[in-house]
Amino acid sequence: MSLTRLNIEAFRNIQSAQLTPAAGINLIYGQNGSGKTSILEAIYFLGMGRSFRSHLSQRVINTEQDKLTLFATLSLPRGDSKIGLRRFRSGETEVKIDGDKVKRLSTLAETLPIQVITPESFSLLFEGPKSRRQFIDWGAFHSEPQFYAAWMNARRVLKQRNQLLRNGAPYSSIQYWDLEFVRYTEQVTEIRNRYVDSLNELLKGIIGEFLPRVDVKVSFTRGWDSKADFAELLAAQYSRDVATGHTVSGPHKADLRLRVGTLPAQDALSRGQLKLLVCALRIAQGKLLKQQIDKHSIYLVDDLPSELDAQHRQLLLKQLTDTGAQVFVTAIDPAAIVDSLHAPPSRMFHVEQGRVTVVE
Repeated sequence: MSLTRLNIEAFRNIQSAQLTPAAGINLIYGQNGSGKTSILEAIYFLGMGRSFRSHLSQRVINTEQDKLTLFATLSLPRGDSKIGLRRFRSGETEVKIDGDKVKRLSTLAETLPIQVITPESFSLLFEGPKSRRQFIDWGAFHSEPQFYAAWMNARRVLKQRNQLLRNGAPYSSIQYWDLEFVRYTEQVTEIRNRYVDSLNELLKGIIGEFLPRVDVKVSFTRGWDSKADFAELLAAQYSRDVATGHTVSGPHKADLRLRVGTLPAQDALSRGQLKLLVCALRIAQGKLLKQQIDKHSIYLVDDLPSELDAQHRQLLLKQLTDTGAQVFVTAIDPAAIVDSLHAPPSRMFHVEQGRVTVVE
């Protein structure tokens, strides 16, 4: 699976650009502020319906326009597929896949799986468990179709339970919702746990190559004491939940723990090592997707040379190349990437002041 055509209109400082990416490594280079990261952001937006740089999607619309438009042709084993997205400054979003309107943005994620490695990717290690839950749930969503419905139902019931807690409802009024919450929680937790177990098998080998002298332990925590019965725990913590106004324990507190010895990985490793660890997680996730459902991810790697020496740049690019997936890599100096590859990039693009040109 790969993008064979990408049209970008009114996205950040890119007024209009048409790219014909290759199936392998696509190198995008240019000075800071030229728009090279915006190309990666546009691909991500097309696959996720949002940005990886800002929670306010209206900010990605060019200041002189009232909407942005993204269009891509996706090469699939069954043939080409066309994806279009239009985002208005009012907040409205229109999505079409092969001419049919799409109501759920999750359909985009299912159609165009994306792995992103950017300076913001450090949030996976530094910004608390939410980013790590999203990481787990991305894989669970793609690997097991029943996960999405169970996850949405668990969120719906949790929202209702929290509202009752804030209203100070007696436990007799909450008991029904707890039965539903436990049922969906067990489904979500089982799939998450199964996914992390599968991921670990791939992850060990990749971490071993990136960080051969570091023993990184990766484990899944469900969001409550694994020895406790969840239904009994909810009943026992009712008074505490009422006092806080929300459900203290549950799948919304799940986490992926990464430790080196007794320390969290973010406290034990240098920034360069942490970048390699994040890369290992993303590459393992993409490889597992290929194993499980025979679908490649598209890798978006922003500012790859930063904080990595030549040896580790070569190692990372080799791992990305070996996935067989389509890769988009940005850099200020193209030599930093070209010199780290065993073969020339499949295609090179130069970006300057929002204008994109192919480099032959």
